This record gives sequence, C-alpha cells and structure tokens, in this order.
Amino acid sequence: MKAHTKETQMSISPEKAVHLLKEGNNRFIENKTISRDLLDQVKDTSIGQFPFATILSCIDSRVSSELIFDQGIGDIFSARVAGNFVNEDILGSMEFACKLAGTKVVLVLGHTACGAVKGACDNAKLGNLSALLSKIKPAVEAVTNPIDTSLRNSSNIDFVNTVAEKNVHITIDNIRAQSPVLKEMEDEGAIKIVGAMYDIKNGSVTFFD
Repeated sequence: MKAHTKETQMSISPEKAVHLLKEGNNRFIENKTISRDLLDQVKDTSIGQFPFATILSCIDSRVSSELIFDQGIGDIFSARVAGNFVNEDILGSMEFACKLAGTKVVLVLGHTACGAVKGACDNAKLGNLSALLSKIKPAVEAVTNPIDTSLRNSSNIDFVNTVAEKNVHITIDNIRAQSPVLKEMEDEGAIKIVGAMYDIKNGSVTFFD
C-alpha cells in the first residue's frame, strides 16, 4: 500500500476518516492487517506527508495507534501523553495537524486499566507526575458513583474504566473550549472531533456516538 498523497488526503471526508480508523481496528482484531512496504512508504513521504487523522492517546506501551488502527508511515499524527489530556503544546500540535497539514479527524483515545487514571484515582504523588495526574483529577471528581470512598480507587477496575471514559469526554470538551481554531474547523465541517476507548484485553476500539 502506498502512502497518502495530497490528492488522496483531500478526497477523505471527516466521516470517511473515522470509517478508515474503524476499518483498521477491525483488521487488527481479526489479524488481517494490510501488507505494507514501510521502507517504500518512507520514500513516498520523504518529500511531504499527508495524514488523514490526528490521534491523542496515552503513552501506554499497549496502545500504539499505528498498530491498533493498522496504519502505515505518513497516515496519522500521533500525540501521546499519560492520561491523554490536552495542554497548550498538544493543542498547538493538533492545530498544526488539522489546519496546516490537512487531517480530517481528531480522535481522543482512552484505554481500559489506564495507569495514569489509576494514579489519579489514588491521588498518587511522585515528582512531576503529581502535576500530570492533577489534570486527570477532574474526571475522577466528575464520576459520582460509587459514593463509598473505599471503592473510589485503583482496586475498583470498573471505577477506573469509567473515569478513563469520562476523561476522554472532558478532553474533547477542553479541545473545543481551548482551541478556537479546532472548534471553528469542526463547526464548518472540515474536521470531526471524536472519542473512543481501547480495550487492552481484546484490542478493540469502541467509538463514542
């Protein structure tokens, strides 16, 4: 498979971009990934890149966007930070990816059993990690059940996964609130901003409607 060109990128609508990611994940979980000559794609992209998607995911070693969506070199921009939240730098990267480089979808991807979310649930403290986890705390606080404090920690995996999903929704809200560039593009139909959760047990991605 050849790398995307300007022409193929322009032919992809935001809806089609989401569909391509869904198709890629289906190939991944069915173990039917596309055969690619990655070195050939290196050559294809040596004079320019035309990705169709921007994906914000966690640094978790089990959640590589290129692999779980079966994409090659030059297909996606991949931004990664523990807990998949946004800050000024990540928003700027997304604005570059969409406004200047032409991607059609921004996907915020959380995952089950997220270590960063577990740390936020446990109010963990460790150097610079403390400041990072504080950015996930709003999601912890937004999940009101269970009320019993003894169940609101990393030992309750259902609580952890609910917080991880809430964190995706909060991140999407923050993108729209903190980036007028991306919000305008979404309002104009130039991009879609969507969320999803990756299941580390079976490799499947569930997109939010």
